[in-house]
Amino acid sequence: MRILVVCGAGASSTFVAQRVRHAAHDIGLMHYTAFAGTELSLPIDLDAADVVLVGPHLAHALTRIEHDAAHRGTTVVLLPSDIFSDLDGSRTLQLVRDAVGDSGGIAPTASSDRPT
Repeated sequence: MRILVVCGAGASSTFVAQRVRHAAHDIGLMHYTAFAGTELSLPIDLDAADVVLVGPHLAHALTRIEHDAAHRGTTVVLLPSDIFSDLDGSRTLQLVRDAVGDSGGIAPTASSDRPT
């Protein structure tokens, strides 16, 4: 599962991506990876993502991001405004798992099941 965290400049998304990656690995979800991107890099970064987590300050761009992601079969989640208080990444990880229907079983390490 490739998780792209998008913010305006890349700083806050870097922290969220790192936290969600650690949270996933801490519970054995080694096939979950997370990386940071910016609103400007999104058109390129979307090709490498299964899920896009959109920073709350980019809510104004959500419709456009969802439109661009839909063409790639990528799930989009708008992060809540208090997401930066999730210091261990567990709540953010749960948002991802809920969005993709991962109810708890550890999936195989295949890179993606989404259409290309």
